[in-house]
Amino acid sequence: MIVPLSLVGLVALVCLGLLASPYPFLAPGGVIALAGALVLYRKPAWGLLAIVALVPLEGILKDSLLSGAKLVGIGLALILSLQLAVGQLSGERLRTTHWLLLIPFMVLYLLSLWTSDNLGVSLSHMRELSVGLVVFGITLLIGRDLDLPTLARVMTVTVCITCLFAMFSSKYQEGGRASALLDPNNFALLITVAMPMGLWLAFKARQPLLKLFWAGCCLLLLAGMTKTESRSGLVVLMISLAIVIYNYRIQVARIRPRHLGFAMLGLAIVLPIGAAMMPKGYVERIQSLVLLKSGANAHKDESLGRRSSYLVVGKEMVSHSPVLGTGPGTFPLHYAKTGFAKAFSPFGSKSSELFRRAHNTYLEILSETGLPAGLMFIGMIALAMRNFWHARTCWLAAGDQDKADLMTHLTMTMLAMGLFLMFLSAPNHKYLWMLLALSSVVVRHAAEARTKEVLR
Repeated sequence: MIVPLSLVGLVALVCLGLLASPYPFLAPGGVIALAGALVLYRKPAWGLLAIVALVPLEGILKDSLLSGAKLVGIGLALILSLQLAVGQLSGERLRTTHWLLLIPFMVLYLLSLWTSDNLGVSLSHMRELSVGLVVFGITLLIGRDLDLPTLARVMTVTVCITCLFAMFSSKYQEGGRASALLDPNNFALLITVAMPMGLWLAFKARQPLLKLFWAGCCLLLLAGMTKTESRSGLVVLMISLAIVIYNYRIQVARIRPRHLGFAMLGLAIVLPIGAAMMPKGYVERIQSLVLLKSGANAHKDESLGRRSSYLVVGKEMVSHSPVLGTGPGTFPLHYAKTGFAKAFSPFGSKSSELFRRAHNTYLEILSETGLPAGLMFIGMIALAMRNFWHARTCWLAAGDQDKADLMTHLTMTMLAMGLFLMFLSAPNHKYLWMLLALSSVVVRHAAEARTKEVLR
C-alpha cells in the first residue's frame, strides 16, 4: 500500500497549504477527495457505477466547469492509469475487437480535424468526444469487475428519480416538455436506454414486492416518456417492448386463463389512465407522423420539415467532401449559411438559433468527418450489438438462462441507443461508449464460460 500512503501524504500537505492560504474553508475538501480516491482505488467498479448514476443528473450541473460525473471520471482515469503503471491491472483487459474500427476512425477523425473548415469548433468537438473515449477505456479496464444486475438497478433508479423531478416540477420542463434540464429528446434517450434494464429487473425479481417495485419503475419511465413528448423516443420504446414480447414468447404461451384475466384487468385500468394522463400536444405530435406517408410538409409540421432540411444540408456536405468531411462539429456552421436556417428560425429569434445540429448522430459523423469515418462509427455500434447477442448465445450454450436473458436486454439497450442516435446528435454520450466497451467485456466472459462448459 505504498501508493495510497504517498497519496495520503500529498493530500495532507495540500490541506495544510490550504489552511495557511486565504481559503482555509477549502481544506476539508482535501479530506473528502482523499476518501473518494481511496474508495476508487479499492473499488474502481463503484466509480463506473457512480458515473452511470450521475449521467441523468448532469443537467443540474451543466453550467458548472466540472460536473460530478466528470470529477469521478477524471479521478478514476488517473487511478486506473496508476494501477496499470504499477502492474495491479493487466493491459490484457484493454484487448477488444473494437480497436480494429476505433483506431481507423480516430485517424480519419484527426485528419478531418486537420483539414477542418473551422479549427476552433473542431477542437471543441474533439474535447467533447474525448470524454466518451475516456469512459470507453475505463469500462474496458474494470468492466469485468462490474456487477451487471447492480448496473441495471442503478441505471433504472436514477433515471426514474429524474423522471419524478421532470414530471412534477416546471423547473425541469422546457416549453411544457419534460427535459430534466437536458434537451427533451436527450432525456427521452435516457428513458429508452433504461427501460430494457427495468423490464429485466421486473421479470427476474423473485419477491412479489420487489417485482411490483420494478414494474412501477417501468410504468414511471413510460409516463416520463409521454411527458417528454418525444415521437422518436416512443417509436424506439415500442420496438424495445416488441422485442421483449418476442423474447419471452414461450413464457407468454404458458399463461393460464386465470392469469390472462388479471392481465386484461390490469390493461383495462392502465390504458384509460395512460390515455387520460397523456398530454394533448403529444397526441397531436404522434398523429403528425402520418404525414410521413406523403413526405414531410413544413407547413403542417415544422419539426419534420426541419429534420428534412438537415438531410438536404448533410447530403450537400457529403457531396462536397466525401472522404474527410468538412471538419468535426462544423454542421451547424454550414446549416446556418442555408436558407433553411432562416426559414425555420422563429421570427425575431437570436442569431444563435441559426446554428443547429443535425439531430442525427450518423448524419453528423458522415458529413463532418467523411464517409469512411462514418462507416467505422456505425460499424462499432453494429459490432456491439453483435457482441451482446453472441454473449447471449454463449450463455445459452453454457446453460445459464438468466444471464442469457440479461444479454438479451443489454442487446435491446444497445439497439435503443443505436436507433435513437438517428434522431439525436450525441456522439460523445457516456452511455454509448460504456455500452460499446461493455459489449467486448461480456462477450469475452461468456465465451470463457462456454469453453469451460465444453471442457467439462
